[in-house]
Amino acid sequence: MKIFRVIAVGLMLAAPVQAQDFDSGLAAYSAGDYATALENWRPLAEQGDPVAQNNLGFMYTIGRGGVPQDYVTAQMWYNVGAANGWPPELSGRDSVDVRMTFNQFSEAQRRARVCMESRYRDCY
Repeated sequence: MKIFRVIAVGLMLAAPVQAQDFDSGLAAYSAGDYATALENWRPLAEQGDPVAQNNLGFMYTIGRGGVPQDYVTAQMWYNVGAANGWPPELSGRDSVDVRMTFNQFSEAQRRARVCMESRYRDCY
């Protein structure tokens, strides 16, 4: 499954301080406990971790972790992760692009800018 390859690469890129939370999120995700994975990854995403940001994008794409399927929020997180160095070819943002209207895409772009400018305090 692509997400597990993406997450495994992310483990190598995560800072040591964040690795424990990331690993806990990975273990929870692997066990099907998506809500716990989200609890572990959201704070990392809000601290600027591009792998966690990408993983939140994935969770919003498919509607896992107690979050509804929301392409705008997914695209926002994918864009923030890409802006922070996550390779776009490893994200799911291209698969989300084709499912969005122009207005949704524009809103995702706007929200990504707000998220980055607020230093991740306003990412919803």
